[in-house]
Amino acid sequence: MAEKNRLVTVAALQFACTDDVSTNVATAERLVRAAHQKGANIILIQELFEGYYFCQAQREDFFHRAKPYQGHPTIVRMQNLAKELGVVIPVSFFEEANNAHYNSVAVIDADGTDLGLYRKSHIPDGPGYQEKFYFNPGDTGFKVFQTKYAKIGVAICWDQWFPEAARAMALQGAEVLFYPTAIGSEPQDDGLDSRDHWRRVMQGHAGANVVPLVASNRIGKEIIETEHGNSEITFYGYSFIAGPTGELVAAAGDKEEAVLVAQFDLDKIKSKRHSWGVYRDRRPDLYKVLLTLDGINPAK
Repeated sequence: MAEKNRLVTVAALQFACTDDVSTNVATAERLVRAAHQKGANIILIQELFEGYYFCQAQREDFFHRAKPYQGHPTIVRMQNLAKELGVVIPVSFFEEANNAHYNSVAVIDADGTDLGLYRKSHIPDGPGYQEKFYFNPGDTGFKVFQTKYAKIGVAICWDQWFPEAARAMALQGAEVLFYPTAIGSEPQDDGLDSRDHWRRVMQGHAGANVVPLVASNRIGKEIIETEHGNSEITFYGYSFIAGPTGELVAAAGDKEEAVLVAQFDLDKIKSKRHSWGVYRDRRPDLYKVLLTLDGINPAK
């Protein structure tokens, strides 16, 4: 029997943000169009790309950056763009939902249809990355989306450090994993550089689940005024696309704008995933310890 070929071309975008929404959305659109010209079917834009990464500071006025999901102007613009080009676009945004706020992604299909929402599950809190001040923990659970070109899983930044998130999406049938990201230097420690660690962890998710993975990060220096003076992060880019054994297929550096593109045969990868045995030999009956915080008592 002849082997089927179901090809998909994925892209990761990387650029420096200003703190002007219209400028950043225009940059994102320009790069989406560039990715489309390179043949991309599913195009990932970085996390919270409408402005600076504001979570360096705990500022009441920054809640004004949030907008409701329905009718969100950037999502609507990306719906029109997706329909025009026939591409899939996950769109990261700061969501206001009555008195709750989320770090969210809307997944737009190739005909402009909004396939639904994922809200970031793991919320970090540390110097320069004070997201717990702004975001409620996501309540959607890990999700996959059936797009025109592939069934995809989309999680957000800090989610990418947790193998449970990647495995949950893969178990639901995700054929490619996507992670929009904002990560860079650590304001409290000039000597700490996590970029290789960051990349290797996600390459592990790809290899462990036998699925390609796409990560999009920003570049550039961003300075935010805080109550204790200015906070500064230099975002290190390093956006990449990994193949189903965790191999690097395409990679960007730490300073340049980039449009990374890679093509995968999803049916060939599916055969490899099924024959490798990691799903056949799973033992979920032994994994109850994962439902605890201390390794003993079930989390409530």
